[in-house]
Parts: sequence; structure tokens; C-alpha cells
Amino acid sequence: MEQEYFEQRLKKITELREKGINAFPKRFVKTFNVDEILANFKENTSVKVAGRLTAIREHGKSNFCDLKDQSGRIQLYIADNILPQEDLFVFKHIDIGDIIGVEGELFKTRREEPTIKVTRLFLLTKSLRPLPEKWHGLKDIETRYRQRYLDLIANVDSKKIFLMRSKIVASIRNFLDSKGYLEVETPMLHPMAGGAAGQPFKTYHNALNATLYMRIAPELYLKRLLVGGFEKIYELNRSFRNEGISVRHNPEFTMLEVYTAYVGLEETMQLTKDIIMNAAKTVSENLEFNFQERVINLNKWETVSFANIMKKNFDINPEENSSVWIEKLKKKGIKLESDKLSRTQILKIIEEQIDAELGNNPVFVVDMFTELCPLSKTKDDNRLLSDRFELFLGGMEVANAYSELNNPIEQRERLLQQSQGKEIDEDFVKALEHGMPPAGGLGIGVDRLTMILTNSPSIRDVVLFPQLKSE
Repeated sequence: MEQEYFEQRLKKITELREKGINAFPKRFVKTFNVDEILANFKENTSVKVAGRLTAIREHGKSNFCDLKDQSGRIQLYIADNILPQEDLFVFKHIDIGDIIGVEGELFKTRREEPTIKVTRLFLLTKSLRPLPEKWHGLKDIETRYRQRYLDLIANVDSKKIFLMRSKIVASIRNFLDSKGYLEVETPMLHPMAGGAAGQPFKTYHNALNATLYMRIAPELYLKRLLVGGFEKIYELNRSFRNEGISVRHNPEFTMLEVYTAYVGLEETMQLTKDIIMNAAKTVSENLEFNFQERVINLNKWETVSFANIMKKNFDINPEENSSVWIEKLKKKGIKLESDKLSRTQILKIIEEQIDAELGNNPVFVVDMFTELCPLSKTKDDNRLLSDRFELFLGGMEVANAYSELNNPIEQRERLLQQSQGKEIDEDFVKALEHGMPPAGGLGIGVDRLTMILTNSPSIRDVVLFPQLKSE
């Protein structure tokens, strides 16, 4: 059936060409978007608009059509006794899905429907394939992800999500700019993977004759900028992890990273609140909203201790070795793949257990074990705990922050311990040796935050072109 439509439309292009009509002209000058017309509607106003034809309703020698642009939908009135003959010929050769431009005057029908009485009609792009509406909309979730362009045409809700995402990102930028932060850009190609724990994508640079890695985090470069004298900086960055795909994970993702010199964890915690609440207000004035089957209230922020949860739930203390932890976890009925897991591997398993009990409202999890935080300062009263927090929202981690470790001697020791004897980023340590001011660093997962604020069940719903397995 689709091939039949394709051939019919190719034939129409040929017929138009024989009349000297180009089915793909270069330009059309609009005077208004649809939302501007509807917001300032005044009858008898002359307008020029363009968009996709999404419906045709025949009424004898006249037709009512729907035209959609990025901003909205408006009705067209097309009558045989109004259009010039050439334009009528064009109209007889257009189909639902074509992109058209029209000139005309505004009026309201007897049902008070805002409408354009079309006096000129131009075919701007002939579509060769029918729209999904031909089969009552685009419902298949896999097709929606693979052919996002059709999803955006057919599903109003999908389009709204990405419009909201754009507003969320803009609100983050505007807020930080208003607070005196400088937006910066750091490399996506790194000579060494670092700044976070994660499996990198590897590539090769021919001219440099060097192996490079897609960045897993921009952190070490942003800290170099603190050394260089910038005091308030941020980057809305794309990062990459060569790891699993799930409703919460995409191999490439958007992060916000913010660094503020001369502040501690308390100020960074307040900054996190301000950024998220400001972003939420761009979507809705109500700070209590639904995320799937949860109700989240951004007026209620809590703080809990990771160390206390570990003690209460598993009787685990930070000074104990991994074999003791494994025995205690087994007693609690938690299955482990191996009896030779490191403390860091065990902590990652436990973190997933803890996520589920943190509730729906925003929760700052503090007192993280130091070995989970190789780039963070430790607490003054307990070196086994880091001066760090993770923020959970709707049961999902959306932010991570800490007082940045700026002691180059301790930093080198921690990196060597983490790398287990492998090469470390010596240039980063050298930068710290020149002196980095005390600072608070913050990372917020933009994709996950957008999921929550738009009530989307999967990260694929808020990423325009998510990575998928081949068909």
C-alpha cells in the first residue's frame, strides 16, 4: 500500500513539472506563525503562513484544511472561485503530509473557528510517503524512537516533551548566567578517560597517531579552569559511557556541571535546589507534580546519611574490609556474583538497594563512604566519609556534588589507588600542584531531570534520537 502511495505522488510531481511548477521551491516568506495569528486574531487581516497539511475536508467546490507549523494548527478555507487557476491545479495535486504556503485573510466560521480564507496557495515540499495518521497515529514505541520525525508529526505529546526540554535547558542557562557563572566548553576527545567511573568509547586520531577516548565526564578539565582563575563556571555537556542501555541509561547523555570557587557543600546544596526548582517552574507553577505513579513535592527536601543507612540496614561500618561486608550481606539475603568483590563494587550494589527506600520527594544523601569519591574531600571529623551528596528525586539519582579535593598529594594517592597501578592523569595533578582554590562541584543529569519534570517513563522519551539496537 505504501509503495502505491509513493508511485501516485511521484506521478503528481511529474504532472506539476509538466506545467512548469516546482514541487520543491527554494523559499517562502512567512509573515506570522500560527500561534501569533491565534493570539492576536483580527478578522480581515492579511497573513502568509507555511506548514504541513494534516487534514482535508471536502465541501463541494470548497475545502476546509488543517495546516500545522511548529507553534500550532489553524484551519484553511480553500474555494474554487477564489484561487487562481494555477493554484487550483496545485491544490488538486497536493496530499496530506505536503508542506504548503498560503496567503489569505482571516475570518471566523459560523462555529467561531479561526480560519484563513486562502487567496494564494504554494506547494513548498511534496511528501512521497503518507503520514502515520493514515493508520490512526504512530503507536509503536520502537518506530517512534527510530523515526522520531514521524513521532513529532503524529504525536502532540511527544512534541510537547521536547519543547519543555528546551525550556528546561534554557532555564538552567539563564539562571546560572544571572548568577554570574560563565559557560565554558571543554574537549569531548580525551587522551585519557577520567573524571568519573565508567567504561569509555575508544577512538583513534590519525593525524596525532594517538588513541583517544570520548569523554565520560568533563570534571578534570573544568577544575583546570579553576586553577586558571575562573571562579564560577558551568558546562552543559554531552558525555558518553560504553555501558548498558535501560529506561534510565543512554550511552550518550547530557550533564550539567557547575563549579564554584570558595564555597562548601552547604552552598552547593542550595544551588542545586535553586536550579531544579527554577527549572520545574518553567514546566508548571505547581511544585507538586506526578512522576509515573509517584507524587513529588519540591517544597519538601530531606537529608539522610548513607553511613547511617548502611549501619541500620546491613550493620556495615566504613572501616571494615570487603570480606566482612560480604558475610553481612549474605546474612541479609543479598545475592552476590562473587566472594572476591572489592569494597567499591559492593558499595555500588548496595547503592541500588538503597535507592528504592528513599521515597519520592527530593532527598540529599550525605556521608558517602570515601572510597566511592576519589575526587572529593573527606569530612573533617571522619576521613572514612566524604564531603559529598547525591540527590535523589522520584527514587532516581539526578545530581551529585562534593567539596572538590584540591590537595595534589592526596589526589595523586587516591587516583593511584583507584587505577590499581595503571596510568593516571599526571597533567591534572600537575595543575593542582599550581594551586586550585577550595570549590564546590555539582553535576545534574539533564535527561533524568527532564524525565521527571515531563512525567516520562523512559530516558528514550526525552532524548530526540536515542541509541537502539539495529533492526
